[in-house]
Amino acid sequence: MDPYARLSLNTATTKRLTLAEAVQATQRHGLSHIGLWRDRVAEVGLTQAAELIRESGLTVTSLCRGGFLTAADPDGQQAALADNRAAIIEAETLGTRELIMVVGGLPDGDKDLVAARERVADRIAELAPFAADHGVRLVLEPLHPMYTADRAVISTLGQALDLAAPHPPSTVAVVIGTFHVWWDPDLADQVARAGREGRIASYQVCDFNLPIAADPLLSRGMMGDGVIDFPSIGRYVAAAGYTGPVEVEIFNAEIWASDADEVLPTMKQRWLDLVWPSLAGVS
Repeated sequence: MDPYARLSLNTATTKRLTLAEAVQATQRHGLSHIGLWRDRVAEVGLTQAAELIRESGLTVTSLCRGGFLTAADPDGQQAALADNRAAIIEAETLGTRELIMVVGGLPDGDKDLVAARERVADRIAELAPFAADHGVRLVLEPLHPMYTADRAVISTLGQALDLAAPHPPSTVAVVIGTFHVWWDPDLADQVARAGREGRIASYQVCDFNLPIAADPLLSRGMMGDGVIDFPSIGRYVAAAGYTGPVEVEIFNAEIWASDADEVLPTMKQRWLDLVWPSLAGVS
């Protein structure tokens, strides 16, 4: 099997490239999958973006992002629902069923974490039927605990699976992102649970770099540059039965400033050395 057949470039890794440039770089380096962020789609418009993807022959592995569902006021809740319905339509139009959901942090001045999580559950319940009607899956992404206040009030894979539990796996699932979950002492059990429940919709890889960047959002690194044990996590994911695409999604100022024709060969080599062997059962 081609060791790169499952490898997907997420456009966050090549942030300074336009959508067309990211598509060309993906093709130029022999990959067949791409993960999209909505900002790159918005720059050219949904219709043109979908046409570009169709002409490229690439498979869109996910669209990021929906979510931000924690608003406490009615206007904020309705705005979030409208934006997420638009994202669902975008995912359908772009040919992917996987909409990555970053659920949102605490609203300004609000410290009630329990209530915020309850609102996420309520908004997911409202969105799930619409997503199902359009053949799109809401893919809940637990984020590292340092982002609880501002980005995601769910921090563990177990919490994400609990939120997904009331809904069919075809409609609500989870993404396993190494940067966010590598630290979790229950990770092996929760990945196995996600596999049993049929809820692994995506696997995203990048490293956790030290020291933490001044902007913690930019502490992700190329696989092998940080502290994450990719072979172990890969074995968990493989044992759970996941055989789908694997996205490399890196937020890192130095990588963003680098030429894509330098970044992608490095990405492919680190994939081959660190990620692929455990997924393929050879390490």
